[in-house]
Amino acid sequence: MDFTPIHEQSSSLVEFSPGSHFLLTAIRTRLVVRRSENLEISRVWEEPPSDSPPPSTSRDRQSSAGPDAWITHIGWSCDSEFILAAFAKKGVVNVHKMRDESWKATIEAGVEGLSRAVWAPDGRHILCFSEWGLRVTIWSLTTGGATYIQYPLHPERGWCFRKDGRYLLVAERVNSKDTLGIYDSSKGYQLARQFSLPTSSLSSLSISPRGNHVAAWENALEYRLFILTLTGHVVATFTPDHDAGLGIRTVSWHPGGSFLAVGGWEEKIYILNNVTWTPVAEIDLQARIPAGINIWRERFVSLDRSQSVGFLPYERLQTGVVPFVRRETGKPHPRTGVIQLDWNVDGTLLLVRLENAPTSIYILHFPGPEEEFDPRLRSVLLHSQSILYAHWNPVRPGVLGISCGTGGLYTWSNEWMNDEGEEDEMAECVKIPADNFQVRDIKWSPDGKTMVLLDKTDFCCAAEVKEE
Repeated sequence: MDFTPIHEQSSSLVEFSPGSHFLLTAIRTRLVVRRSENLEISRVWEEPPSDSPPPSTSRDRQSSAGPDAWITHIGWSCDSEFILAAFAKKGVVNVHKMRDESWKATIEAGVEGLSRAVWAPDGRHILCFSEWGLRVTIWSLTTGGATYIQYPLHPERGWCFRKDGRYLLVAERVNSKDTLGIYDSSKGYQLARQFSLPTSSLSSLSISPRGNHVAAWENALEYRLFILTLTGHVVATFTPDHDAGLGIRTVSWHPGGSFLAVGGWEEKIYILNNVTWTPVAEIDLQARIPAGINIWRERFVSLDRSQSVGFLPYERLQTGVVPFVRRETGKPHPRTGVIQLDWNVDGTLLLVRLENAPTSIYILHFPGPEEEFDPRLRSVLLHSQSILYAHWNPVRPGVLGISCGTGGLYTWSNEWMNDEGEEDEMAECVKIPADNFQVRDIKWSPDGKTMVLLDKTDFCCAAEVKEE
């Protein structure tokens, strides 16, 4: 593994361009674009949060550059032509053009405020979510006009685009009822259809990869999931046969759209198919790991004391127990249940994390079209520290990156070859060659060749060294 020098960033705002050629970073009120292969600076913009002139003295500059004046959101357009920098506390979004450093557009949110700003899939519209769920404003860089959607339910999770970018789905509150609005991006985001949802208090929604079904589920008090078409027809309703106690925490579509994984506030995962929308598999994750499962445990060696060791392979155990945290039964939202369900790029592996097992990762094998349908637990990764983030490589289906807030990068891969020349898996920790650098999050480049390692105020890049 090869590491770059460490560079500064703020608020973990580091993003690869869609083509993986550039790396966009925010440093308080400054935007910096670097070339991803060597991190050389390509563009720099100093970002005053409005069209007001920059401070004339260093004292004025320090007073105006407090946390409230920092950049809160950044993003690339789909073609890497434009860059946005949002100042949520100031209600301002600045847009820059890569090929023309002098070009600039400014969006001012107004009295409704700004909570976040994101690009639409076409790269020529920006979605600005106001504070308190008042409305979504869709600004066009082409015409300068705006389209308004009133009363979105959840600016973080209550909306999504269809995979082709044609339709925008927004969960709204209309006449005190949960409502789904479908907006046509090809016609200036005109309302194409609007219908009431069967939910009483929607938690979130997700559209299938094929774009023909929408999954919508209730809040934590009720375990109910609805499958609807884009015309509003309720195809199916899923509720477990037993009393699950609380509702659904996370839902994840299989990349092919044929299955839907559902996890709640318990240690059970349901796999629904897209024909009957009933469970075709129920996977109960227990503390005691069954025989025949690959168990990998991080070695209890301090990274600070292993200056000469770059790679620390995990121990491979025959038996093991996942350390579960004691249930907090008296609290309304206990620290238990499924907090992450992620498929790898080809849908053959499913990553599962439980909040009451914060140091462990379950990896489930999911059969392909030519295999017998038998989803099962394949591997378990045991760590000494709580896992902060775990992300699949976006291109290589058998590579996983993990961060635990330590000075090491943790990886799991099924692309290794054993002594017999057969494919096998391997888990290891790679020490970061820097003092006082703790990996809090990782982000893969779109081409899967590089990853960004984020500390609280710094970042570096890591890439696998190919043997020639």
